[in-house]
Amino acid sequence: MASHLIALCFDANDPLRLAQFWAGVLGWEMADDDPQDGITLLPSDDTGFRLRFVPSQEQKVGQNRMHFDLTSKSLDEQQQTVARALALGGRHIDIGQLPEDAHVVLADPEGNEFCVIEPGNNFLADCGFIGALSCDGSQEVGYFWSKALEWPLVWDQNQETGIRSPHGGPKVTWGGPPIAPKTGKGRLHFDIAPPAHGDQQAEVDRLVSLGATRIDIGQGETSWVVLADPDGNEFCVLSPR
Repeated sequence: MASHLIALCFDANDPLRLAQFWAGVLGWEMADDDPQDGITLLPSDDTGFRLRFVPSQEQKVGQNRMHFDLTSKSLDEQQQTVARALALGGRHIDIGQLPEDAHVVLADPEGNEFCVIEPGNNFLADCGFIGALSCDGSQEVGYFWSKALEWPLVWDQNQETGIRSPHGGPKVTWGGPPIAPKTGKGRLHFDIAPPAHGDQQAEVDRLVSLGATRIDIGQGETSWVVLADPDGNEFCVLSPR
């Protein structure tokens, strides 16, 4: 059986502050974690995965390869989301969007980019407030994650791909070439795990057969295994749960 997507993890210089920001934007609850080990946000909807903020001394360099697209049902709702994010410590940023673009590009307190999408986006219409995790990546990596998670492709045109859990929730999309070069370890990564009674090593072997590679990011002796997908993006395979 395929692994489950457990969490999207953010490397954070200040995990508590970043968790508070995203809890306020999304309306999610913080789990009772030890801040020194990281902080988890629990979804309040059918998103299907958690957000986890883990301590890191590394500073952000360059634009992330992953960002959230937050949806809006009306222009008022879009404006309210933007205002809420700004009040919580977010800021407007310019990543090359055009003046006529209707979406709003923001960054959280540590510079992680995200977009607040205008109403009327049919592609994200039934995906919830987090409409998509939008990624810079190849067609190959979209195919890899479709097989890794056993999520069907919901988009596959012009080297752009998208997948979505059979249970609903956000889409994960990859925009195809050109793909920006990596600027060090990604600040966002997936934590996945085999289902209960699964086998971690067997799952690692399966993922490697699909195109993943083992990598060393200085993790040392841990209960999880660090791999990279075909585009070099790091992710962790946890023990079964």
